[in-house]
Amino acid sequence: MAGKNLPILVVGGGIGGLAAALALSKKGRAVQVLEQAAVFGEIGAGIQLGSNVFKMFAYLGLTEAINRAAVFPDNLIMRDALSGEELIRVPVGSEAFRARFKYPYGVTHRADIHGAFLEACQKSPLVTLFASQKVVGYEDKGDRVAVTTAGGASFEGEMLIGADGLWSTVRARLVGDGKPRVSGHIAYRAVIPTSKVPAHLQQNNVVLWAGPKTHLVHYPLRRGEVYNLVVVFHSSRYEEGWDTYGDPEELHERFKGERPEVLEYLAMVNAWKMWVLCDREPIKGWSKGRVVLLGDALHTAEVAALQAVKKVWEALPHCHPIPITGAVVESVVDRDCVTVTCEVEATYKTGVEMEALYGCAVALLTVWDMVKSLEKDDQGQYPDTQIRNLRVMKKEKRHV
Repeated sequence: MAGKNLPILVVGGGIGGLAAALALSKKGRAVQVLEQAAVFGEIGAGIQLGSNVFKMFAYLGLTEAINRAAVFPDNLIMRDALSGEELIRVPVGSEAFRARFKYPYGVTHRADIHGAFLEACQKSPLVTLFASQKVVGYEDKGDRVAVTTAGGASFEGEMLIGADGLWSTVRARLVGDGKPRVSGHIAYRAVIPTSKVPAHLQQNNVVLWAGPKTHLVHYPLRRGEVYNLVVVFHSSRYEEGWDTYGDPEELHERFKGERPEVLEYLAMVNAWKMWVLCDREPIKGWSKGRVVLLGDALHTAEVAALQAVKKVWEALPHCHPIPITGAVVESVVDRDCVTVTCEVEATYKTGVEMEALYGCAVALLTVWDMVKSLEKDDQGQYPDTQIRNLRVMKKEKRHV
């Protein structure tokens, strides 16, 4: 069979793999999805959905399915986990936000969004799903790609999409850069019934409490029926770990001295699921011949934290003094001037620092209200003279 008459192969039946399969089917292409697990499913907890992805849900015909279980928060809020001070509030549920971005900002459970994609793929006559198919290798034959599995099965396709996650077999063959690097960050996740959350702590917001080498994120899920809790902290105890039970004692030790609200959230959970977060060095190319990478197989999950930062950074081409990786020490907004003090960390060689990325986002969003009203010049740039009232202070903190 000629290559152009073959289906497109997708390795990995997670959110990314199924989304790619569904999108290709909308273009009239036949797709075969190979999943190593015995059942197509998704683990994990909550996921935040930016306005840009709702545009894609509409294109794929999934808006109603996603909205059935999603929660649409009123605000994104960041607080200091030591003082309780509110550092930033983004009114994502406001009419102004919807008018600007055309689509909402939502949160949902990973299993719910995966289920919506899975149901749509199952209904499509162009998508075929194969479970229990652990891919162990492939060969690009020029006009087609041949894939082999641990069970001895073989598949041929016009092209191959590697959406098989952080420990991607396709990436190992395509890039060959070894195992992912442990970042030093540990994530604990839990989903609890909203009835277990005291009334004074319930709110229709996504809230991040930022502390020293720690942060806690919480927000409601599934129409407000459950609460999603995610904590991230530094630890050198672990080399690997994925969907295993964490140590509550270490968790409470890392968050010692933080706000009572933070400690109250932590006390609600007896059994946390733990993930050791990993990182990879950037690569210049993620496709070769008829093979391409997608999702965590291409980049680690931490990169997702950059999306909000990137959007604002693109609007601030002359604000180079703002560090791409910097934890905000102080942010002062007065009538005449915006001053952002950042603690800069040289983290490129040692891995992405999550709290540094969040800090950078706060710094950029702090000045966004001022910058968005500026007029660009003929080259589409913001003149320096219009941002003379922005000051950025930097405190150097370098790691050997």
